[in-house]
Amino acid sequence: MGIGIYMEHLLTNKSVSSSELRNPKAIIKKAGNQPVAILNGNQLEGYFVPASAVGKVDLTLAESQSTMDALQKRKHNP
Repeated sequence: MGIGIYMEHLLTNKSVSSSELRNPKAIIKKAGNQPVAILNGNQLEGYFVPASAVGKVDLTLAESQSTMDALQKRKHNP
């Protein structure tokens, strides 16, 4: 019986262990305005996103029709 290797795609190239959450200031310093993946036993638990990173996000409201078009497309092509 072989050993399976499972790798999860992270949405950032920075990561810390869950034990490092005891020192959030160090995580913020390490983050450098980027999200940080929180790992527990090499399993993704979530993301730590510094406020400075969120401030750079440009949110634009979608128009109703473009939202409906995207939903219909996804419904037919999951």
